[in-house]
Order: sequence, then C-alpha cells, then structure tokens
Amino acid sequence: MKVNIIGAGVAGLSLAWELNQQGVEVHIFERAKAIGEQACSWFAGGMLAPWCEAENAEPVVLAYGTKALGWWQKVLDGEGITAKGTLVFSQPRDRKELQRFARRTSAYQLIDKHAIAELEPDLASQFEQALYFKDEAHLDPRQALLQLASKLQQNGVTIHFNQACTPEEFLPEKVVDCRGYNATDSLSGLRPVKGEMLLVKTKEITLSRPVRLLHPRIPLYVVPRDEQHFMIGATMVESGQSDKFSVRSMLELLGSAYALHPSFAEAEIVEMGVDLRPAFIDNLPRVERDKNLWSINGLYRHGYLLAPYMAQLAAKSIIEDTSEIEKLADFCVKE
Repeated sequence: MKVNIIGAGVAGLSLAWELNQQGVEVHIFERAKAIGEQACSWFAGGMLAPWCEAENAEPVVLAYGTKALGWWQKVLDGEGITAKGTLVFSQPRDRKELQRFARRTSAYQLIDKHAIAELEPDLASQFEQALYFKDEAHLDPRQALLQLASKLQQNGVTIHFNQACTPEEFLPEKVVDCRGYNATDSLSGLRPVKGEMLLVKTKEITLSRPVRLLHPRIPLYVVPRDEQHFMIGATMVESGQSDKFSVRSMLELLGSAYALHPSFAEAEIVEMGVDLRPAFIDNLPRVERDKNLWSINGLYRHGYLLAPYMAQLAAKSIIEDTSEIEKLADFCVKE
C-alpha cells in the first residue's frame, strides 16, 4: 500500500510514522524547502500539558492528550523530552485567577514558596504559592520535527520538498491532506487563529520547566529551551494576518515576562514568530474521509498534544480502508 501525505508539519509527520511502522509505503510532499520553514508547528511551545490545557479546552483534550508524552518518548527514544511538570503562578492581585484555574483543572498540588524554591529557585522570591502539575512535560518542537523527519527518512519514507500540491493531484491514489490552514481551499469551516511568540536569551534566570503566569486578559507561558533561550508565548488572535506581529502583543508578552521575573528586562530578543493555527468552530481537531482522500486538521493550539492520537485514528482508517472512524465526544472526528 502506498499513501501520499501533503504537509510535513506535526500532523503529517506523526501520521507518516504511524503508517511507516505498519509497513506502508509513505511519500510526504512539503511546499517548503526544509522542515519547519513554513510550518505552524515550528512556532509552537511544545508543551505536553493536558491538565493545564483542560482549563479552557474540551474534556477530550485531556483524555487523549495524556497519551502524547508516552508516544513522543517512544518515537524520539526519550531524546529532547523533559518531564519535570508545569508551574502555574499569578500575581497577588490576580489570586482569583489562580483559584479559578485550580477549579477547572486537576492532578496538581498547591505548593508554597519553600516548594517553589526547590523546583525553581529563581522564582522563589517572586511568588508565595503556585500550582504544580508534576505529570506534565515539554519538548523543543523544532528539534522534535527534525528528529522525527530524520527517523522517517532512515526508515525509507521519502520527503519531497518544494512541492506545493493539492490533494486532487494524487487521486485515485490514497492521499492525506495535512496542510493546516492552507487547506481552506478544500475544507469548509476552517478558520485562522494567529499566534505570536518571542524567543529570548538571558543568563540572568534559569528555568527547568514551563511556567505559566495567569492574567485576566493575556495569560503568559515561558518554556525553557537550550543554551538559556526561552520561548515566550502566546497570543490567540482571530486574524488571518500571518506576517504581522502587533505592537500590543509585543508589549503584552514582554510586560508579562517582566512581571514573572525582572531579569527578563535584560534579555536579548532573538526571534519574533507569527503563524496561523488552523481551528474549527469547536477548537477540536478532525479526521475526515472522502473516498481515497483523508484529512487531519484543526489542531488549533494542541498540535504536539493531539497529533499522535489523530494520526493513529487516520492510520487505522487508511489501513483498514474503513469509514468507521472513532469519534471524539461525537464531534471531534467526522466521517
């Protein structure tokens, strides 16, 4: 069996892995010249944080997102995965936000400043308490994409770059559309949600795990990367302008980072990133099938968290040649 996949983002590569592991001949067609060059997945936070995401997501995100850590650890042989949990803070004036977050989530510990000092010494003087989600993890999405693509190529998967294709070009062969927001030409109901992120570098602070700072308007997360780099994100703007980083967003992100710790005032801004997250009206992903054409889309802000499970659903449908695709909460996956 041969399957063509359009798009080498996290959805396309995850599906390619699932199919390749079952002996399917896989060809990936990517419009960019290299992995990540034009992929929303390149600008992600890489947080495997299903319990935190459950604060404002449907229950299926928690139910299926908890499987992601094991999948990534297996696929990447444990390389680049940091399983040290997540810390969630609020400023004293926003204490109600922390209480609200706690009510809407689970699997956390409410810890005091002494426990904070053990986990993140540089933040101990800033906060009196935090929520600690010990079972969460994170990865560097860029390294993960490159590692996954390399493993696929070693396993015989061919990745064709500089190929701006449409699904119809491959029919009647089996083809899977994993183009993200670029699939609006064939998928109805898909909308863009702009995300903006900053990559900064500073030696003035050290973090071992993702940290979230709650705020009534724009919550912040900071994810540590290699060599004292930190990813600061991320906005969610209902906009299709993928090349514009707004002044408001810049001020919000930098102001919140400074509120987390004043040392970020001296950080070097290494990169500003903007891209469009593909989302349906319910903010949940879907696997859809129309004869020999499948699609995985709508991953929204849960790409690395939900792509593994969506890939498994799609692979099962393709291999078994069935339209009996399991539905997530009766509306996440459509036939």
